[in-house]
Amino acid sequence: MGFFQKMFSNNPRKSSSISKMPVLTPQPLLPNIQENINYVKEALFHTDDLIHQTLSIPGYNSEFLFLYSMCDQKKIRDEILKPISDHRHLDQELKEILIDMRANKHDDLENVIDLLVKGNAVLFIEGFTECYVIEVRSSHERNVAEPSNEKTVEGSHAGFVESLTINLQLVRKHIENRNLVVRRYKLGKQTRAETVLIYLNNLANPELIDEINERLRSINADNITSTEFIEEYIEDTSLSPFPQLLHTERPDRVIANLLEGRAALLAEGSPTALLMPVTFFSFYQSPDDYYFRSFSGSFIRFIRIVSFVIAICLPAYYIAVVSFHYEVIPQDLLLPIKSSIEHIPYPPILEALFMELTIELLREAGIRLPGPVGQTIGIVGGLVIGDAVIKAGLVSNAMIIVVALTAISSFVVPSHEMSSSVRILRFPVMIGASLFGFFGIVYSLMMILIHLCSLHSFGTPYFAPVAPFRLKDWKDMIIRFPQWKLNQRSNDPAPQKLSQEGYSGEGHHGDDQAE
Repeated sequence: MGFFQKMFSNNPRKSSSISKMPVLTPQPLLPNIQENINYVKEALFHTDDLIHQTLSIPGYNSEFLFLYSMCDQKKIRDEILKPISDHRHLDQELKEILIDMRANKHDDLENVIDLLVKGNAVLFIEGFTECYVIEVRSSHERNVAEPSNEKTVEGSHAGFVESLTINLQLVRKHIENRNLVVRRYKLGKQTRAETVLIYLNNLANPELIDEINERLRSINADNITSTEFIEEYIEDTSLSPFPQLLHTERPDRVIANLLEGRAALLAEGSPTALLMPVTFFSFYQSPDDYYFRSFSGSFIRFIRIVSFVIAICLPAYYIAVVSFHYEVIPQDLLLPIKSSIEHIPYPPILEALFMELTIELLREAGIRLPGPVGQTIGIVGGLVIGDAVIKAGLVSNAMIIVVALTAISSFVVPSHEMSSSVRILRFPVMIGASLFGFFGIVYSLMMILIHLCSLHSFGTPYFAPVAPFRLKDWKDMIIRFPQWKLNQRSNDPAPQKLSQEGYSGEGHHGDDQAE
């Protein structure tokens, strides 16, 4: 097992020291306005979208700067110009004008420049060693709508957007709890992307939070613009085909995982949250499993697990049967299958690879093309190509059925990342089946299983609760028990409290400790 960890792990965090962002020397403000403005212009390399205007405040010589590409002109009129014009002819104290402008004092020019780049206006007043920053950032957020790649039949239809403030509000609106902690980070030497880590202080394991904090601070990169960029820097085994962080755009899914003792990562400009730690079975769970009744939710989840086996094994099984083990085919099917494949000029592995790659090409083309055109290409292309290759004698009828079932099974997975992994893994299993038949399939699946058992997600065994075996956690694995039976949190993230308060089993599990 250590061999597989060494083979698939390329993370240098254990041997490398934590990188630190360059710290700029504080630059105190000068009483002279022009010197401050010149310093700001030099620091921004005289960028053309930097605007500075003279303001007429009674009794004071003042100017304000802003980047017009980042600021809202209406906010500038309402937040800066209007309060000044209202007091222009009055003997008003400067303090009251600044209160109306909702300005914040700053005395470090380097800090002021950072705020200016983020969409704030800066007001300089002659003779003052402090300037005033007014928030006038332009915002272009889309409406909170259901994510197109995580649709549900019942339950909430809200989704994250590109605004970090709105995303935090969506989470806090449902968890009005003083234990909800938000930790802010600036990632990327050039991008300085604002990233937040969210967790419940009374549930999340402190060791988990410390580990996440260390990994985030160890990121040494120029370009960090979204959570997807962060994933490969902080996951345990970045060369593994299996994702170790769960992507989601649904606030309800983030909230449910926070209440289990996990942590979530959000970034400005990205609608995707990263949940950690997770297990293999987390990727086959959907909010619909909990919005439906226990029997319906369990049946749907069981179908998803079966789809994983079908998507990986079905093409390989067909290749093995046709190439080596035709004796397992029922007699009634033997002659139709034989007549279907006897005129195919090449072995089943090439036949399967050709069709699988064709399906992947159609899928990719359908995604990249505009919506109506993409759907047309997917349907018409599949029908036309399928009919043509059969008539041309390039592919058998049975292979078309196998490939279609495999494609459908791979699309059942709720997580796009896991779906991609499943589609990739079926190719080595197919090659193993073409070389050694059923033995090749068994050996390939054994390798995958060993790798799953060796993986970890922030210290959590990836294949838990199967390995290590925890019977109590099976209540919400393949079969979902009724809500009143889920009286204990999953042990995977090692939460501080295992018992779920408010359930009938509270008294029996209140003293349990996370392993």
